[in-house]
Amino acid sequence: MFVSPELILASQSPRRQQILREAGFSFEVQALNADESFEEALAPDEVAEYLARHKSQHFTAAISPKILVTADTLVYLDGHILNKPVDAAEAHSMLRQLSGQTHTVYTGVCLRTEAQMHSFCEETQVRFHDLSDAEISTYIASGSPFDKAGSYGIQDWMGYLGVAGINGCFYNVMGFPVSRFYRELQAFCAAD
Repeated sequence: MFVSPELILASQSPRRQQILREAGFSFEVQALNADESFEEALAPDEVAEYLARHKSQHFTAAISPKILVTADTLVYLDGHILNKPVDAAEAHSMLRQLSGQTHTVYTGVCLRTEAQMHSFCEETQVRFHDLSDAEISTYIASGSPFDKAGSYGIQDWMGYLGVAGINGCFYNVMGFPVSRFYRELQAFCAAD
């Protein structure tokens, strides 16, 4: 059986922390502030992976003997990346765009030690039911959209009632593809 090494999760995301904790990983959380700009020419999967690597490279505290984990999740629809909304109007606009459509959620993850770095990207398609303005307004009034890419969380009210189906990893949509992470971490440790 694979025994997980000690991890440093450089993410303030409560959902990433919850997923890792419930999956049985041992980790400490450290704050990280890194610029999240990227080249417009990158494909969305490349953006997610680039940002995860970029965050890792901006982590300056000591890592050894632990493994640093950084990640970035984005929502992609019709050629546009939908990040976290800045206000209720932007959240409403994003949810209106997602209504009745299928979009893709990409999460880039980076693993790093002092000696090596490895990154990957997971993608999941999410199909929304048609949403009424009243449903969108109720959800926005709950405050849930404001810390989430695409203005929604699959693990909350919008996921329960607004999502018609998914193709891929549920936890990826929540913000961390834990099953893939587990396998990538095994290979990463074996290569060290």
